[in-house]
Parts: sequence; C-alpha cells; structure tokens
Amino acid sequence: MRAERANATEPATEPGKDSLDRYNHRSQESLTAVPPQLKVAKRPPRNRLQRLLEIADTLLRETETLARDKAFTDESNRLRSLSLSEGIDFYSEVERFETGLIRLALDQTGGHQARAAKLLRIKPTTLNSKIKLYGIEY
Repeated sequence: MRAERANATEPATEPGKDSLDRYNHRSQESLTAVPPQLKVAKRPPRNRLQRLLEIADTLLRETETLARDKAFTDESNRLRSLSLSEGIDFYSEVERFETGLIRLALDQTGGHQARAAKLLRIKPTTLNSKIKLYGIEY
C-alpha cells in the first residue's frame, strides 16, 4: 500500500509529452542537417514585343475611359449652366442626349447595333430607327 501511495504522490507524466520530446528531437536534427537542393523551374524569358503590346492596349483602354469621363464632366457642366428661366427646348435636349448615348454604345461595341441595343436595353429595331431618325453616323 505504501508503494501505491508513493506512486500516487509522484507527478504523473503529461499526456503526449513523450511524442513532443520525439518531435523536438527531430526538429533539432532537421536544423543541423543540410537542406536538400530544391529545383526551381525557370520561367521562359518574356517576349518584349508582347509586353509592349499589352502596355499599349492598357494605355488605349485607359485613354478611352478618360475621354468618356471628360465627356461626362463637360456634359454635366453644360447642364448646370442651363437656365430654366430662359426656357429649354425639351425635344432638342432629348435628341442630343439620345444621340450621345447611342454613339457611346456604338463606340463600345465597335459599331455592332445589336450589342449596342443590348447595352442600352432597347430593341435593335428601336435603335436602328433612332439612328436613322437622328442621322447618326458611326
């Protein structure tokens, strides 16, 4: 019975401590061992002409975006300067607005009327009739 009490008073080992000691021993070994040589795949040299074409394309898209932003800013500045007290020709303003939208949609789609109509959420026949009505050339 005394042997049982003596064993009971000794601190029990922590669960998993043995496996932790083995892990620490392995990590110490791996720190002192020479690491294996890794083979890194070399990237093929990039074609400079292709890279220049990509940069030119990016610049062209950015220029188009800036042009649209400038056109929008100019238009909103023009609308702010309108004086309602002098009167506004509603139909000419609607025509000018529709013409600008149609041209913008046609520019975006490279002149493809069906795609432009889809962008504007109108039927292609409606777009075609407005192009003829306003005499839009693209």
